[in-house]
Amino acid sequence: MKSDKELIENEDLEIDLVLEALLRKSDYDYTNYSKSHIKRRLNHRLTVSGMEKFSDMIPEIIYNPEFLSKLLADLSINVTEMFRDPGFFKILRSTVFPYVKTYPFIKIWHAGCSSGQEVYSMAILLTEEKMYEKSQIYATDFNNEILNSAKEGVYPLDYMKKYTTNYQLVGCSNSFADYYITDNSSALISPVLKKNILFSFHNLVTDGVFGEMHIIMCRNVLIYFDKELQNRVLKLFYDSLIPGGFLCLGSKESIKFSEVENYFEVISLNEKIFRKRINVT
Repeated sequence: MKSDKELIENEDLEIDLVLEALLRKSDYDYTNYSKSHIKRRLNHRLTVSGMEKFSDMIPEIIYNPEFLSKLLADLSINVTEMFRDPGFFKILRSTVFPYVKTYPFIKIWHAGCSSGQEVYSMAILLTEEKMYEKSQIYATDFNNEILNSAKEGVYPLDYMKKYTTNYQLVGCSNSFADYYITDNSSALISPVLKKNILFSFHNLVTDGVFGEMHIIMCRNVLIYFDKELQNRVLKLFYDSLIPGGFLCLGSKESIKFSEVENYFEVISLNEKIFRKRINVT
């Protein structure tokens, strides 16, 4: 009978082999993602597929495109909503916007944009601050299916009540209903909000600098990466920002103890907003 240690070691080996099969079959590299996140998502696919062990997935990854697609969807991070964490957007509007408003043209990168709700939230704030016409938003993700969904900007109508509440908590005074069109059970984001948004593929794990940005938004993505990958991505963000540009992370994320910590100043510790130092000593 195998000991608990042997069972854990065997399970970890199986997970490593699954990730290797995924990388070779799909070019998606999950080897530096949080092990707890990977294991949780693989366990979900194990349960719904009726399999006994992780290694049972390997033939399915190799020979079954439908299974591969479902597993990649399981591993994607697609939890978001419009004006998620209203306090963050209030600080963004009151503290960050006055700085970037002084530029003749503003470039904003939403890295890991998921299904697009925070991208459209940014577009609404820029519109209300009369900054949208001189802004370009780059919304990227490594999941083409979710990117297409974000580009369409169609959300269940019953989500709009929650989104409206968030919008009001930010302190916005317009009618939120002005920003979407209703169609039976769906809400379609207004085409006016889409005109300065470019949705495109970008993989934070493998792709390079996305440069000269004034603001980078990457909220609640880094928590799924291990320390090594977090450092690599934070360096990518540093290199992609102009001097004085702003980095916005999620509520449970930070640059503290990272390799770039000293290259940023804290704008809001609670809301995890940081500014790239103009002069580093």
